[in-house]
Amino acid sequence: MSLRADHVAGAFFIVAGLLVMALSGDLPMGRLSMPGAGFLPRIVAVLMIVLGAALALRAHESGPLAAIDWSDLRHALPVVAITAAAIALYERIGFITVMIALVLGLLLIIERRSVWRAAIYSGVLVVLAFGLFAKALKAPLPIGPFGF
Repeated sequence: MSLRADHVAGAFFIVAGLLVMALSGDLPMGRLSMPGAGFLPRIVAVLMIVLGAALALRAHESGPLAAIDWSDLRHALPVVAITAAAIALYERIGFITVMIALVLGLLLIIERRSVWRAAIYSGVLVVLAFGLFAKALKAPLPIGPFGF
């Protein structure tokens, strides 16, 4: 039996699901009529584990792991790095600042878009997202040292 791409992907999703389950273990589950903060993470974790197992079990239909073309790695690594930086700075700098920098960085560095269009798009996108989550859904978003 040769190692296939879906064996690795399925194992990754199973491990990620177990990690989400472990990290959300101290959150309250609540009841079905009034779910708590741990309800959605556990549902997502169970789905990741089940679907990861299904992917790994059907891995014989995918190509061998050695046949994967890694040429797009030069594009994927900066996306991961920019996103990781945004995650690390999210609570310290605040939602609006970090999300504008994230979208702007992705559009300018990765997608090579015009500075003005990228700035307008990222500003409008983040203001709409902030309005939806903070105002309409009343989700507590981190406010940075600049007051936004």
